[in-house]
Amino acid sequence: MKVLIAAGGTGGHIYPGIAVANEIVFRDADSEVLFVGTSRGLETKIVSDSGFQLALIHSTGLKKVGMLGKMKGMAVLPRSFVEARRLLREFAPGVVVGAGGYVSGPVVLTAHFMGFPTMIMDSNAIPGYTNRRLARFVDRAALTFEEAVPFFGTKAVVTGNPVRKEFFDISARSPQAPLRILVTGGSQGSHAINVAVSSALTLLRDAGIEYAVTHQTGEADFDLIRNSYIENGIEAEVRPFIASIVDEFEKADLIVCRAGATTCAEIAAAGKAAVMVPLPSAADDHQRKNAEAMAKQGAVRMIIQSELSGERLADLLKQLLTEPSLISDMGMAARAMARPDAANATVDLIESLQKV
Repeated sequence: MKVLIAAGGTGGHIYPGIAVANEIVFRDADSEVLFVGTSRGLETKIVSDSGFQLALIHSTGLKKVGMLGKMKGMAVLPRSFVEARRLLREFAPGVVVGAGGYVSGPVVLTAHFMGFPTMIMDSNAIPGYTNRRLARFVDRAALTFEEAVPFFGTKAVVTGNPVRKEFFDISARSPQAPLRILVTGGSQGSHAINVAVSSALTLLRDAGIEYAVTHQTGEADFDLIRNSYIENGIEAEVRPFIASIVDEFEKADLIVCRAGATTCAEIAAAGKAAVMVPLPSAADDHQRKNAEAMAKQGAVRMIIQSELSGERLADLLKQLLTEPSLISDMGMAARAMARPDAANATVDLIESLQKV
């Protein structure tokens, strides 16, 4: 089987594509999977680190970029279509999958008009802008939430959000002092979370609370947070980006993070307790809905960003770190929400689209 997967921008788009690619190769080692992205997204690092080939085309977003940005994006589109057409002709995939990010638009649309079977993956209750525009042109849509089905009608299949098998392989363990905290605001970091965590950890240290921390800051805040920890005498492993995030999940007792669909699925698969700070600018406030759904099951605690402060976060972390049984209970509740069959169901759908 030859599958082309268009995925770009953030880890939330790329990692589900990687999970699907791994399942494809697991089923048939002779399968070929080619990713398509741009030179500006994290796909240039994530895809190669995962052992897959990546082809680059020119593409840019048309949403939330202002009038000038939209004009520039429209000017790039003709080149995007030409490059996508050439790539599709050369690779000749059996199925083309759009896993998310603006690169999916020109690739999936071009594939449709060239006669290739097409499918999109969407992990949100309200599908993203690009996927909503592609709905009429694709053959199938692999979805995470039932709420997204009306956008795709009979083309929709609820498969769950594919997560790399390594997350499910993480063993449950009893929290032991010093409890380990993993901080990640997503693959590009989060300034609001970074600043609040830096302040909160100083307060916890002053209160005599023991912990160990690994902090993924994103490139923009790396120096700021690293220097803050040094100045406040806090020992922490600070990195701009963590490629081996599965390893850090396995070590962690508690995760402080955003509430993107992929993050939620990975936390559930790993069975980890989390404090979530939903991204307030997320389309249709979907991150808050994600976090609320997990909080309702007792898997996470949520702090709205408008209410986030070092003091508020420190109080919550103190409660959890001094009562490890709460962390254990949250982890079990998270694992109960996992969908271990999501990648398998998605690849079943891809296989069904292959032309005989």
